[in-house]
Amino acid sequence: MSYKFQSICRKFSLLGLLLLLLQSAFSQYDFSKADDWVKDNVKALGGRAVLVIFKDGKLVYSHAENEMTGRQKMVGKFIAKRQGKDPADMLQDFTPSTKERIASCSKWLSAAMMMTFVDEGKVNLEDSIGKFLPVMTANGKGGIKVWQCLSHLTGIKAGSLKESLEEMKTLNNMDEAMASIAQQPMEGEPGKTFHYSNIGLQIAGAIMEKISGKNFETLFAERIAQPCNMKNSDFGHVKVALPAGGGWSTAEDYLNFLQMILQQGMFNGKRVLSSRSVMEMQKNRVAKDAVIVSSPAEAGHWGYGLGEWVMDDIGSEQVSDAVTSPGLFGSFPCVDNKRQYAAFLMTFNIKNKGRNERYKELKRIIDESLNIK
Repeated sequence: MSYKFQSICRKFSLLGLLLLLLQSAFSQYDFSKADDWVKDNVKALGGRAVLVIFKDGKLVYSHAENEMTGRQKMVGKFIAKRQGKDPADMLQDFTPSTKERIASCSKWLSAAMMMTFVDEGKVNLEDSIGKFLPVMTANGKGGIKVWQCLSHLTGIKAGSLKESLEEMKTLNNMDEAMASIAQQPMEGEPGKTFHYSNIGLQIAGAIMEKISGKNFETLFAERIAQPCNMKNSDFGHVKVALPAGGGWSTAEDYLNFLQMILQQGMFNGKRVLSSRSVMEMQKNRVAKDAVIVSSPAEAGHWGYGLGEWVMDDIGSEQVSDAVTSPGLFGSFPCVDNKRQYAAFLMTFNIKNKGRNERYKELKRIIDESLNIK
């Protein structure tokens, strides 16, 4: 037998062993119902979907479905034309490494960034924002707390999402964004008025820039993306970052972040956040008597922590068993502390009808697939 032939045989043996190991990792659980769910719902999810699940220190599930309707393709081409992009790029099949806008999934990343400053003692959640942003004090808003910014409880009146995004395009820096927000009227008492919007996270982003002297994009790369090996995640590299919804990521990247959260702030043996900070993020901050001015339909009756929704009915200041931060385009991240897994569904679809029920159904199926109750 020639040396070359022996070398080829060894390579095939190693490949076979690798395939067996992967099969073993994935066959421990029965994901047939998860497969069916993704296939049955892919059209309602925008025609493209990727679902990945992490448990027991490894990826245990990865599945993609791509079945865009003619109408969905037409809409994709229209969006591409408006944005000056190649329609072919906008209509590519989704894979775990596809980079896409994640909208409000960004909030979780941004809140985690703020908690790195808390861990370093540079910010306290009870600090008033006027300590860092004099423009807020000058406009009567300096007493708002940092934690209230991360929980949509600033009490500042917010315009529509469309208005907010249009205004952001006209700004040149974060200081201009703060000057605009500072002039908005109040609509309720801070800490007792919940309005899901971009405002609180934008203030948090400005505070981080002031403390560090660095722009938001750089801070994200240094404090979250690089430590969590999120090689294809960023905030769009725009003039003024949108901490509440400007993120781009991939299913595999975002799952790394969720893995860090699941593991109480650790990723690949290195600490990204303190376990205390992770727990603080997962406490419901919305009191039972809070005034709900605006909340997305897909959130149902969930409470809200710091940059994330709590998925169980708990009182204020209690840590949630399961947390999430779904985005406008349908992507759905989830960390289940009780059952010890993390999952991320990446989609791109503007229609939100039935999302809350769909999310709950998917989570129930994942629980069943992992044989846990």
